[in-house]
Amino acid sequence: MAPGPVRKSRAQNPCAGPTRRIPAPVGLREEPDRGPRRVWTVVHFSFINWRMRDAPAFPPPPAGPSPGQTLARGVCRHLLSLDFAAITELVPAPGLRVDVMALGPRGEVWVVECKSSRADFAADRKWQGYLEWCDRFFFAVDASFPTGLLPEGTGLMLADGHDAEILRMGPEEPLAPARRRATLQRFARHAALRLLALRDPAALSPSP
Repeated sequence: MAPGPVRKSRAQNPCAGPTRRIPAPVGLREEPDRGPRRVWTVVHFSFINWRMRDAPAFPPPPAGPSPGQTLARGVCRHLLSLDFAAITELVPAPGLRVDVMALGPRGEVWVVECKSSRADFAADRKWQGYLEWCDRFFFAVDASFPTGLLPEGTGLMLADGHDAEILRMGPEEPLAPARRRATLQRFARHAALRLLALRDPAALSPSP
């Protein structure tokens, strides 16, 4: 029987490269009591935690409307059903800011102040200053508001976040021509700037 080919050892084979030990992958280890068997170890999440700590935080969810803004929404919807165009948070003069101002089909101007609680009404010391900027003035409250606190010589609306109802019409005191012209100019500018802010927010943002 012819002898088989002689197998050379690595030391006798000049083509063989140097012997090197390949390190075990991270996460593998040998258990001496189980021989060469390899098992997975628990993954350490310190690197992941570090990356999450440095990641930018997500912005908080936008806050919902305040109780007064919720009433104003219902008031604006009801005024629209009466063919009044309404805007919110208008400043007719320095130091004053009305919750709702509405312009009627005949040019009449109504102002509505939204009061969400007894404390909200008690803290308001400016509402009488709004009387000279409108033909009719109203308070808008929800169903739980004690309406006996409100002055008799003002209009009254019952409102929620969906609609409103006029319970008492405010007395009409027509504006003087000069004051009406100034009020309508403020109304128009406020509405135009509000629309521009919606269509092009960068136009009204401060320059860097």
